[in-house]
Amino acid sequence: MTGMNNFLRNRILACLLAFLIVASPIAGLAQTRITPPSNKYNVREDVELGQQAAAEAEKQLPILRNEEVTSYIARLGRSLAASIPPEYQHPEFRYTFKVVDAKDINAFALPGGPMYVNRGMIEAARTEGEVAGVMAHEMSHVALRHGTAQATKAQKYQAGAVAGAILGAIIGGNVGSIVSQGSQFGLGAAFLRFSREYEKQADLLGSQIMARAGYDPLDMAHMFETIEQQGRSGGPQWLSDHPNPGNRIAYIRDEARSLRVQNPVRDTREFARVQSLLGGLTPARSTEEIMRSGGRGRREGGGYPTGTQVGGRVEAPSGRYRTYNEGNLFRVSVPENWRELPGSNAVTFSPPGAYGQVRGHDVFTHGVQIGLTRNEVHNLRDATDEFVAGLSQSNPSMRQQSGYQRTNVAGYQGLAAVFDNVSEATGQREIVSVYTTLLRDGNLFYIITVAPEQDYRYYQNAFQNVVRSVQIQG
Repeated sequence: MTGMNNFLRNRILACLLAFLIVASPIAGLAQTRITPPSNKYNVREDVELGQQAAAEAEKQLPILRNEEVTSYIARLGRSLAASIPPEYQHPEFRYTFKVVDAKDINAFALPGGPMYVNRGMIEAARTEGEVAGVMAHEMSHVALRHGTAQATKAQKYQAGAVAGAILGAIIGGNVGSIVSQGSQFGLGAAFLRFSREYEKQADLLGSQIMARAGYDPLDMAHMFETIEQQGRSGGPQWLSDHPNPGNRIAYIRDEARSLRVQNPVRDTREFARVQSLLGGLTPARSTEEIMRSGGRGRREGGGYPTGTQVGGRVEAPSGRYRTYNEGNLFRVSVPENWRELPGSNAVTFSPPGAYGQVRGHDVFTHGVQIGLTRNEVHNLRDATDEFVAGLSQSNPSMRQQSGYQRTNVAGYQGLAAVFDNVSEATGQREIVSVYTTLLRDGNLFYIITVAPEQDYRYYQNAFQNVVRSVQIQG
């Protein structure tokens, strides 16, 4: 028996050796190992520079104020960030995700993690995987620290002097030149645009991140094909800052063959809903148009003024009223001491001291918001339930006081409901009333009134006057 065992053992070893010899060429198909470039900056400086550049960017660009779209992109971004291979993770980095209300097919990410995705990029994508592909590519530039690696080449400049140049490089075009001039940083934007070597690294690492997050890396190649096709007619701007290293589609396909997609993402209904929501908003402008009009500060629908803080003295509603015409959608009369605060798909009227920003969110403690949201259910009650559910996600303390009441909203049959909430801005209880109706095109028109519980009796008459004054155009 001993002799037979030795014979079997030798045959097994021989077979294993033969397998390894035959299999050895497959090692060439293993995923690419990427070596980050040399960098004189430390990761803390990446974070600092990225935050400086992000502050500059948000002064210039209109950030989309739509909770559902922003939440969707943030969830997608967090999934990708969690899928960065461990060797490229930096615990100091904080990946954040915002949508720019611009129609250009573009996206950019800043050192340390801030990422911005143009609305036009989401609208142009055919699948969620294509959006994920561009985001994974941009995230790879951050993980590999390409922004500060290129700044390393400028040895005579100090860390604090390159934030504007990095932003100018990554955003490029009109935005980059305006930010660079306004920041007094003096580095040319063209010097810091990504090299073809860095582009290929971001493509390859982005492919690996996609596969780990459950997406087919070929979706990245498909999106790049769309970008290049549009680039032949004078855009998109993304190509000027992300030059094709050559054979881009081919090597992404080769890398994809070496990867296994883990836990494939198959449910992309949310992507379809977000595209539908964006289709129902006022069309976005190009970056060139935004910059020509003076940037975010003059953008109709650009959100509340940057840096405004809630907490000033809030005046009681004036007894005199002013009428506003909101395009061809509606007109409304509000107390003349309230300010008009346009948003991407709604407008808010609020007195000074009652609106501002809390932890990056636009909030108001007293006033009225009027807007329009796309409706896919074509039933007032169900559409209102869906809308209220969205409000509750943003305001987890919101509780309905009673059932819906039938009412008249601008001559249409509508519903009304009253809610209790705890204000994110003050931590105090507030009363929220919601009015909804369906327009002829099926979309949901809504009015929201808000005031602190202790002030509500002083605002109730003004709210009723505002709601009664609304006239829907057309």
